[in-house]
Amino acid sequence: MTLTLDGWTRRRWALLGAAVLMIVTANWVLELYFAVNYPTPSFAGPPTDLGTFINSTTFARSGLAAPLGVPLGLFGLLFGSLFALVALFPSAAFERTGRLLALLKAALAVALLAYAAVTLKSICPAVTLHALAALAVAGLFWRYREGPLRAACRPSLLHLAVFLAVTAVAAYGLAETRLLARDAYGARVASRVVNQYFSLPRVPLPSRLSPFWSVRSTARFEDAPIRIVEYADPLCSDCEVLYYQLKELKREFAGKLNVAVQLFPLEAKCNDVVAKDLHPGACDLSWLLAYDNSKFERLHDEIFENRRAARDSAWRAAFARRHGVEAALTDTAVQRLVRQLVATGAEYEKTSEKYAHGIRSTPTMIINNRMVIGTLPTAQLRAIFQALVDEHELKGQKFLENWVDPGCVIPTDGKPPAPCGPEGN
Repeated sequence: MTLTLDGWTRRRWALLGAAVLMIVTANWVLELYFAVNYPTPSFAGPPTDLGTFINSTTFARSGLAAPLGVPLGLFGLLFGSLFALVALFPSAAFERTGRLLALLKAALAVALLAYAAVTLKSICPAVTLHALAALAVAGLFWRYREGPLRAACRPSLLHLAVFLAVTAVAAYGLAETRLLARDAYGARVASRVVNQYFSLPRVPLPSRLSPFWSVRSTARFEDAPIRIVEYADPLCSDCEVLYYQLKELKREFAGKLNVAVQLFPLEAKCNDVVAKDLHPGACDLSWLLAYDNSKFERLHDEIFENRRAARDSAWRAAFARRHGVEAALTDTAVQRLVRQLVATGAEYEKTSEKYAHGIRSTPTMIINNRMVIGTLPTAQLRAIFQALVDEHELKGQKFLENWVDPGCVIPTDGKPPAPCGPEGN
């Protein structure tokens, strides 16, 4: 008894139905991936988010959803399509190939579901239904086979090669589509963030601007097109994120960026502006950084390159000895300077009902006199920087002039436009 070679039996119809279910659920997984990761303004979230455990968003945003940059739903779509073709165009060789791939697909689907449940602490309904459909297909192929399993799973090399070739081409195409969707979404979001940034109220620079700069492009702070005052804690994980972002962006915007680091350790020992005692050792590191301005940039970079290790007092002691700045830990002038920089955080209007002053967390950036709290994706930060450079380059320009050749203007009467001429006005 075979699965597909005995006419349109119930088992053959069952195979076709399960394959169609695989196709539908795989397409659902694909749609979820793009909707969650590159949402339109009207997207309010998947209706299948029923809690923390049954949650499509968690899966769609995880690395499991797009291994090697290819959305996972594509593979389910191709496997489902193959099994549908086995049901519609049966042959002994095609059925054997389908059986091998069905067993492989079922094993992978169950493994993925179990791994997601353990690592993500959630399951995606679409992925779950797809796995059940794959198990149904594998069960049919397992139940209705002739001879030993090894012989019943011997594939046709031609069918297998065609399937692998189609999978490779489709995976490449969808990976490119994903990149286009990502870039388009990134540009859309970046444009919105730039508009939001320029709509922010302007705030003054701190009364005591830090003499410690992590990026210096001009002698005077105000002469650079991009000017950042960064309230930073040396042991802050988000400040570490910003450190690596600025490390990348200072190369792209070489000669156009100044970053003054306004030391703001979130430790009660030296910070009475905000009631947070989060990072023991942050005051010590701030004093070490402030001891010798000629060493600041080098020390600053080394601390953030080793932020986790810097939480250990032994690492900090060795760091101080290595750079000859141990005296900072007992230097009252250095400690007074750090407290003065911290105190400037109280100069800003409060940004949260929970805290009395505007500077309440790190990193907080004053970018060209507008406040940005926390971190932004690199693409959005880059877009703001580019907008500031463009604004700087347009400063003093009183009008925009451009000419469109009359022959290039598209008529409004539905007639085809005349050929564009080479001459302007």
